[in-house]
Amino acid sequence: MTPVEDVEVDLLIVGAGPTGLFAAYYAGFRELSVALVDALPEPGGQVTAMYPEKMIFDVAGFPAVRGRDLVAALVEQTDQWKPRYLLGRQARTIEQTADGLAVGLADGQTVRTKAVLITAGMGEFRPRPLPAGGDWVGRGVVYFVPALDAHRDQDVVVVGGGDSAFDWALALHPIARSVTLVHRRAAFRAHQATVTKVRELGVPIITDAEVAELRGDPELSELEIKLKSGDRKVLPAQAVVAALGFTADLGPIESWGLELDHRAVLVDSTMRTARQRIYAAGDVATYPGKVKLIATGFGEAATAVNNLAVELDPQAHLFPGHSSNAG
Repeated sequence: MTPVEDVEVDLLIVGAGPTGLFAAYYAGFRELSVALVDALPEPGGQVTAMYPEKMIFDVAGFPAVRGRDLVAALVEQTDQWKPRYLLGRQARTIEQTADGLAVGLADGQTVRTKAVLITAGMGEFRPRPLPAGGDWVGRGVVYFVPALDAHRDQDVVVVGGGDSAFDWALALHPIARSVTLVHRRAAFRAHQATVTKVRELGVPIITDAEVAELRGDPELSELEIKLKSGDRKVLPAQAVVAALGFTADLGPIESWGLELDHRAVLVDSTMRTARQRIYAAGDVATYPGKVKLIATGFGEAATAVNNLAVELDPQAHLFPGHSSNAG
């Protein structure tokens, strides 16, 4: 077996969501070499995995921006500095070395770095499974929809009653041949305005029902739902979007010797954690008065990178200069 080559950079960013991507841009601007590691197979974090087609309205400079487009712009902005992406890999261990830190990845690779910035969002999140769908993942059952066009002209059943379920129903309605929403209760957790939009589109909503069985050979072709009354109903389906929520935790980061508060990493005003040369920004970081927004994460990323740049080189200036003067 070929040994895994180690990586050496000035800064390792753990988490390739919006905050991590913007931090990588700023690190490049500060002339630091950067690698980003993320357990997900593509950059964008929760935005890419959960709502790539949803409009975001609170990013400065964009009256409205689709999640996928925001991530694409962040990647383009970051890639001018040629960061190294280590995607589909989990950061597991961290050790102090003579000249910095060594972070061990799940595949056996080691990243040797002068500093670490944790931008892991809510941590590793796992979808709650569809009880009847275990054997059908990859054959019709999906938990996220990274590309709407994959479901063009399909009969799609969305299972769930929260915001994600109704958002997917809205997004898929113009693409799919049919969309049906199934929920096990009569009440919904989704915002009422979104529920009203879905109803106005004429999307069938079946409540007090659960998915009992999926059928097809080899790909999914139909499913059977069981109603609270005991009756059963068969629906055509080439795809089932299981929007049943998710669980999240910090995973191995919790064992890195950091101060935690309700599964978030405590930081000071420079975004520094309790350990030397380890910083945190975005939803994973917490302090009094913290507001969890993408916009907040962008500011924290710049604060963290500029402060860690000075920690790495005490002769460096904290203020990075205006980017408009850098051309």
